[in-house]
Amino acid sequence: MKPRPPAHSQPFTGPVVVVGSAPVSTMPAGFDASFHVISVNGSQQVCETWGRAIPDVAIMQFNQVEGQTVNAQAVRKVLNGKATGYLYVMRWPKSMTRLKRGLAAFDYSYNNLKIINRFGRMSMFEALMGRLNVEIDDDMKFSNGMTAVFYALTNGAKAVILTGINPDSSGHIYNDANLKRLHVGTDKDILQTLNKRGFPLFTADPEVAKATGLPLWTR
Repeated sequence: MKPRPPAHSQPFTGPVVVVGSAPVSTMPAGFDASFHVISVNGSQQVCETWGRAIPDVAIMQFNQVEGQTVNAQAVRKVLNGKATGYLYVMRWPKSMTRLKRGLAAFDYSYNNLKIINRFGRMSMFEALMGRLNVEIDDDMKFSNGMTAVFYALTNGAKAVILTGINPDSSGHIYNDANLKRLHVGTDKDILQTLNKRGFPLFTADPEVAKATGLPLWTR
């Protein structure tokens, strides 16, 4: 009965770019059609400027679908009329029918729709970090950017390149509210731990490389 990390339909054959929504992001060196893209929440608008309108995978927090916060409304606005290959919605608490109806309300389409519950996130964390994280309080929770990193690595990515993911930044690319970024300490610990353990983790953002110790992608 122990949950396993969610499996991608096919192995990742090229580098995987995880695109977050920090105000500063950088297109990875050598970016072309051989790269896979995983977008997080409203960050899809970033890879669209690179000529990749439809990411391979999109990861979305459940509150973005129906929530009325400034952040949720901004995410729906930038994703209106967009599409993705796989869509993973984190910790959706209601029915699949209601989820599909909520996504249709802002005309967001997908080839495959999946829900990842808390146990799915825990299984990815444990597979790579070697310990359990039950996320019972805010200090233990990690961001959807880290979920995307875990997803790429547990599905065999030979290189995972982060851009627009800066644990030390505030604000989001898709609005000007300058909201505080959550889970900063946990995210930084995850990145540094994975780096020390030799996982093929890189960043395309020079400032993030300095702040976290991740190697800069320079292909």
